[in-house]
Amino acid sequence: MKVIKFLLSTIFVFLVIILFINAVDSHKHDLMHDCVIDNTAIKGGEKIVYKAYYNWEFVWVPAGEAEFSIKENKDTYEVTVIGKTYKGYDAFFRVRDYFHSIIDKKTMYPRHFVRIVEEGNYRKFDSLVFNQNQLSAISYNGKSRQTAKRKYITIHQCTHDLLSVLYFMRNINISKHKPGDMIPTKILFDETIYPIKVKYDGKYNNYEIKDLGTFNTIKVIPDLVTGNVFKDGNKMNVYVTNDENKLPLLIESPLSVGSAKAILKSYAGLRHPFVVKK
Repeated sequence: MKVIKFLLSTIFVFLVIILFINAVDSHKHDLMHDCVIDNTAIKGGEKIVYKAYYNWEFVWVPAGEAEFSIKENKDTYEVTVIGKTYKGYDAFFRVRDYFHSIIDKKTMYPRHFVRIVEEGNYRKFDSLVFNQNQLSAISYNGKSRQTAKRKYITIHQCTHDLLSVLYFMRNINISKHKPGDMIPTKILFDETIYPIKVKYDGKYNNYEIKDLGTFNTIKVIPDLVTGNVFKDGNKMNVYVTNDENKLPLLIESPLSVGSAKAILKSYAGLRHPFVVKK
């Protein structure tokens, strides 16, 4: 059952470690100068759905889906993600995960993040209230909203939540980087700040993705944390459209047992045309 839990609970991690941003030293740079980016990639009304698969003995088994949607307000974007297993899996391991991030329009950095996890018998409530100017966050973390404990956290400049990082990175100009660059950033997740490094692997023109078509893509390879899911030396490959949308298309990785992938299933409300070459 760990495999099914992995597929849905980490599909979000798959999608948000598409990281193209240069690291910023919190002691040497000004927040409003280095951490602000103009949004040219997303708009309210965008909805994208990903389908997760697990490969066992050469058979790809569909396990569940994750839906990402954007609501636009005067000063903020509200991003909501809902992940769930298919009904055929619910009897074995039911997953119903909810993620919500309120992102400042001017900076593309988070104001508030909520994660509610239901995976089998496991329950998790995680809420983060960010004060980017004061480099602080207030965390409410526990098994439920009622039992969550309050904690004050000192954050670094340019710190994202698990969702805001994806939408920030979709606005980065990748032309500033060359193949082989290791590109770090920071995410506050579960009361811990995680530094993450990603290798920019280059551009892949005319890359064919089954059931989607052929695209010009960008490929990145995130560092993975070894343990009961990933083996030492495993490499995750992430392919993103090389256009103004910077839309994740395919994420694939070997696991400690078998392998997994997430593929774009559907899209609507994109800010720019979605170009399929073939």
